[in-house]
Amino acid sequence: MRIANLISDSIVDGPGLRLTVFTQGCPHRCPGCQNPETHDPSGGWEVSVAELAAELDKNPLLQGLTLSGGDPFFQAEECAALAREAKARELDVWTYTGYTYEALRAEDRPDFRALLSATDVLVDGPFLVGRKSYAALFRGSDNQRLIDLGRTRASGRMTLWTRPDALGHFVIPES
Repeated sequence: MRIANLISDSIVDGPGLRLTVFTQGCPHRCPGCQNPETHDPSGGWEVSVAELAAELDKNPLLQGLTLSGGDPFFQAEECAALAREAKARELDVWTYTGYTYEALRAEDRPDFRALLSATDVLVDGPFLVGRKSYAALFRGSDNQRLIDLGRTRASGRMTLWTRPDALGHFVIPES
């Protein structure tokens, strides 16, 4: 697969410590994109899924894999294979895309379905510079959604991801 960059210890592309793979190639070309160098499908460099999977093993503190871009659905088959490698290591998978969830589901493409099946949280929708927000958790613009695909599949209804309460396991004693 072609990638533009690899960050082995990201804390901004989903919760916890993550391996973030910036895929190469993006048909959306959103104005104001923070990664315009990823748009050209012939840019970046070639790397095998096995090489990227080996990166997952280098840091035992990783919570997950984030597929960003570019657009991972431009290389959906390869990204799905890498996502399955992450899942085999009990890591969660976040995938960023300029497509909407509804548009991805409407496509009759096995590679899109495979990547959606291997993704835990889908960050969907184009980046809109007019809606850029530093307050939008894990998103560039507030129109983008954090979709909990596991809960969506289980309920049959699109369900947004909510950040877990990091202190929820503590019990407050009765006084």
